[in-house]
This record gives sequence, structure tokens and C-alpha cells, in this order.
Amino acid sequence: METKRMTRLGLLIALAFIFSYIESLFPFVFPVPGMKVGLANIVVVTALYEFGGRDAFCLSMVRILLVSLTFGGGFSPMMYSLGGGILSAAVMIFLKRTGRFSLIGVSVAGGVCHNIGQVAVAAWILGMAELAYQLSWLLIGGAVTGILIGFAGAEAAKRIHRYLQ
Repeated sequence: METKRMTRLGLLIALAFIFSYIESLFPFVFPVPGMKVGLANIVVVTALYEFGGRDAFCLSMVRILLVSLTFGGGFSPMMYSLGGGILSAAVMIFLKRTGRFSLIGVSVAGGVCHNIGQVAVAAWILGMAELAYQLSWLLIGGAVTGILIGFAGAEAAKRIHRYLQ
């Protein structure tokens, strides 16, 4: 891995980690336990558009592992986050590559897929298909936060792009 790329990834991971920490300081009240805004995804979606899918995927996975080990409550929550993160990143990378979706559309799909992945892993680990009843709230939440994260990510990508040129 080249030094410039490794340095850039390290900085982005640190920024995403800080956003996750900041989000943990402010308890948001949502209708479903565990629902979050996902501030760190601003960094992930920005990285996807400015640095590519490989870097965005790496950033997302390392951030999830670091946050889970630092703030998480054990193995299961980490598995939920990884399940959501892997599905979300894969879908966002695919949709971006098609060229048919805006950054905001890709972000919405990522937010929704993250929630689908988390519920799927939770249902598998807990053996409770009944968890799917939470999916409707999570899909709405994922779409709304995906829009907000998409707008913030689009602005960040625009500014980074200008800075790098």
C-alpha cells in the first residue's frame, strides 16, 4: 500500500471514528432500539466518491471494528454492524459504478441496506425472524438519514475535490 493512500485512509478512519464517538455522546430517541443517524457514513460516502470503492470499503470495515471494540457491547453488536456495513458498502459501490445514481441516492441505498443487513444478522444470531417487524421503521430511518448523510457527503466531496486539485 502506498504511503499517501495509507496516510489518507488513516486520517479518514480517525475522522469516522471521531464522528462515531460524537454521535454516541448525544442520545437520539428513535422508535427502534439501536437506530442511529450514522454521522461516520459522511466520511464513507465521501471516500467512495473521492477515493474509490476499495478505500471506502476498507474505511468502513476498520471503523466498524474500532468502534465496536471501543464502545461496543460485545461480539453480537459487532456482528450486526459488520453485517450492515458489508451489505451497505457493497450496494453503494455497485450503485456508484453503474453511474445511474446520484451521491444522495447511493447514500440512501446504503442507509437502507445497512439496516437490512443488521436485522438479517440479528435474526440469524438470535434465531428470531420476528425482528423483521422493526424493519419498516429502520427502512424509513435509513432513507431519511441516508438523505441527510448524502447531502453532507456531497458537500464534503465537493470541497475535498476542490482542495485536491
